[in-house]
Amino acid sequence: MQPTRAGGVIRTILPHLMTMAATLVVSAIFFAGSGSGRSNPAAPPGTDGPTYHDAARPALIDPGPTVAGGRVDAAPLPVALDPEEHNNITVYEAVNRSVVNISTSATVRGLFQDTEVSGSGSGFVIDKDGHILTNHHVIEGADVVQVGLYDGSVLDARLVGTDPSNDVAVLRVAAPPEKLFPVELGTSNGLNVGQKVLALGNPFGLERTLTTGIVSSLDRSLEAKNGRMIRGVIQTDASINPGNSGGPLLNTRGEVIGMTTAIYSKVGQSAGIGFAVPIDMIRRVLSPLIERGFVERATLGIARVYSLDEGLLVLGVEPGGPADRAGIRSLRIRYVQDGPFIRARIDPESADVIVAIDGVRVRSVSELLTEVESHQPGETIDVTILRRGGREDIPVTLGRTIIR
Repeated sequence: MQPTRAGGVIRTILPHLMTMAATLVVSAIFFAGSGSGRSNPAAPPGTDGPTYHDAARPALIDPGPTVAGGRVDAAPLPVALDPEEHNNITVYEAVNRSVVNISTSATVRGLFQDTEVSGSGSGFVIDKDGHILTNHHVIEGADVVQVGLYDGSVLDARLVGTDPSNDVAVLRVAAPPEKLFPVELGTSNGLNVGQKVLALGNPFGLERTLTTGIVSSLDRSLEAKNGRMIRGVIQTDASINPGNSGGPLLNTRGEVIGMTTAIYSKVGQSAGIGFAVPIDMIRRVLSPLIERGFVERATLGIARVYSLDEGLLVLGVEPGGPADRAGIRSLRIRYVQDGPFIRARIDPESADVIVAIDGVRVRSVSELLTEVESHQPGETIDVTILRRGGREDIPVTLGRTIIR
């Protein structure tokens, strides 16, 4: 009876055993198939333990197929870039070697001891002769100026010329032409608010850093350190920080449209409001700076003025200057006999009030200088004045002045 019982048991469980065997076969086929399409990242060939990908830096290129003995040589797949990324990379590759790091040092005389002070900024190569453009305020007062090129070489620089009124300076280094990569100078004419721009420089000493943004506004005015107003300044939200001064502001073609010069910030770092001197203005002074080291400007020969609602009251003129020769009158002092005494009294009616230059209204010193300096020395302009209740136009032949 036992064999019969055993045979019955076998006949009973046999279908279950066949089902389990079939399941194991299917599972083996499934896992073998899933492993044949890719290698196990936890245990690649030639390693004894698992390896891990950096989650913050995902792989940009497919690792490609592998075999038991190692990797199969295959062409890497290109990284997908959108048009803006491609443009950023193209501009950077074309211009980054043109940007230089400028280091300055000076000795400040003290009562008990001297102190060494240092500074830094940016600049960019403009020709194969070694001329470098930067801001005047970057090198102002420096005893030693050094320029760091893209390849890490550091060269002594010579100051060629400076224009404090526009915050522009030109340096020169003795470098082999093959190590110099001049920028392409574009134009600041025709810019539009919202247009993309790129800034290159050395913020906080971090060499050849690229930031991007847009033209936030145009025709801003910025006061230079000598009190003159820089007109037509470009405002941008591209990140500009200490050390960026003197670097190029570029359009999407990699052409220089301005030179970064200042930021508006309460903390001394980028707040999204940066300013660049327009390249068209820089072009006008570049040749004189390289050839003569300075820029000649037209002058009216007015020594002092006082702002009134009507215009600018002339307090003083330069003796023998253009305004003096043209007959523009300044404030005069009258001496009046008062018994045994002689008293000095100001005659407010003796001074002319300047209201316009060539028909353009002027209400401040900066507006007066801007209109006068838009002309060349030797040109004749019409100065509109108020004199004893009347209005007159006086022709004045402009003189020349050098601001260093």
